[in-house]
Amino acid sequence: MQNTLEKSIEILGNLVSFDSVSAKPTHQIVGFIESYLAEHGVKTMLSYDRDGERANVFATIGPQIDGGVVLNGHTDVVPVDGQQWATDPFTLTRKQNRLYGRGSVDMKGFLACVLASVPVFQSAKLKKPIHIAFSYDEEIGGLGMPVLLNSFDALGYQPRIAIVGEPTNMQLITGHKGGYEIRTEIKGLAVHACNPTLGVNAITVACQLITMIEQIATRMALKPYPESPYEPAYCTFNVGTIEGGTASNATAGWCNFKWEFRPMPGEDGQLIIDEIQAYANDELLPAMQSIHPLSEINIIAEAPIPALDDSNAAIATELVSSITGLNSTDVVSFGTDAGYFSNAGISTVVFGPGDINRAHKPDEYIEVEELNEGLAFLAKLASHLSH
Repeated sequence: MQNTLEKSIEILGNLVSFDSVSAKPTHQIVGFIESYLAEHGVKTMLSYDRDGERANVFATIGPQIDGGVVLNGHTDVVPVDGQQWATDPFTLTRKQNRLYGRGSVDMKGFLACVLASVPVFQSAKLKKPIHIAFSYDEEIGGLGMPVLLNSFDALGYQPRIAIVGEPTNMQLITGHKGGYEIRTEIKGLAVHACNPTLGVNAITVACQLITMIEQIATRMALKPYPESPYEPAYCTFNVGTIEGGTASNATAGWCNFKWEFRPMPGEDGQLIIDEIQAYANDELLPAMQSIHPLSEINIIAEAPIPALDDSNAAIATELVSSITGLNSTDVVSFGTDAGYFSNAGISTVVFGPGDINRAHKPDEYIEVEELNEGLAFLAKLASHLSH
C-alpha cells in the first residue's frame, strides 16, 4: 500500500500541474491519463465536446460484461483568479501531511487514487468490471456527462453502479441538490449620460432582475422544508459575476451576469426560470423597447444539473456499506455528476476522500492520510468484485 500511496502522490503532482480550469481544452491532462493507462495495457475510449477540444475518458478493467462499478471524477477545476495563495496553485506542494494545489481535494486526489490503483485492479482477477470514467466541465454544469453517457451506447455492456468520488470525508452520500447555471444577457442603448432618458441602461435593468432574483430567494428561504436533512433546507441563489457598459458618462448599452440556483430534489427549476423570464418580458422589456425597439433580455440556462435523490441508490449503498461497514447515509448541498448517472438507471452514491470545505478556496489541500483512505477503499472494492 505504501508504494501505491507514493504513486498516488506522484500522479497527483502531475494532475495538479495541468491548468485544467473549466472550459479550457483538456488535451494535456487527458493525454497524460490516456498515456498512463496505456502503459498499463488499458485501452481508453474518449468522447469529445462539439469542438473536439475537451474529452471524457472511459476505460474498463476486468471482463467486458454488464454490471460492475464506475469510478467517476472530473478533470476540471475552478479558477484561481483573484485568490491569494501561499504556494503555486499548479504545483503540488507538500507541507507535512498536507498536499496543496488547485484541485488537490476537488477532485484530482480521487483521480490519483484511482489511477494509482490500476495495478491493484488488474491483479485482482475481477469477476465484475471496474470502469474508470473521468468527465470534463463538471464545475460549470456537468457539461461532459451527457456526452459520456451517450458514448456508453457503443460499449455493448452497461455499468450497474457508480461511485462519484467527490470529497465527502469518506461518508456515504445518497442525495444532493440540483443546480442551474444561468447566463443573462441584456442589450440596451448607449447614449451620452447628459440625458440618460434617451438611452436604455442595461446595468440598471440587470439590477432590477437581480433584485427580483433576491426576492424569490427570500421567499423560498422563508419556507424551508420541515425536517429536511439539507442545509439549508431550501433552494438557494447566487449571483456570481456581472459585466457591462463602457464608461461612466454613457448609459450601459449591454450587461451580462451569471448566476445559479440550487433546487431541492423534486423541485422543478424550470418554474423558477419561467417566473423570472415572465418578469423580464412583462415588466421590463416593454419600457426598454419603447425607447429602443431592439432591446433584449436573454435568460440562458447553460447547464441544468440534475439533483440526486436516494430513489436509485440502494444497490450502490449496499455495496459501499458491505465494504466499509458504514451503516448510515447523508445528503449534501453541493452538486455533482451523480444525478446524471442515477437518471440513466445506474445506482449511484457519492463517496470519496477529503473535505469539500477546502475546495474552491486559496491553499486548497488534501491530506496524505485521506489519499491512503481512498486507496484502501479501492483495494477492498477490487477484492470484493473478485469474489
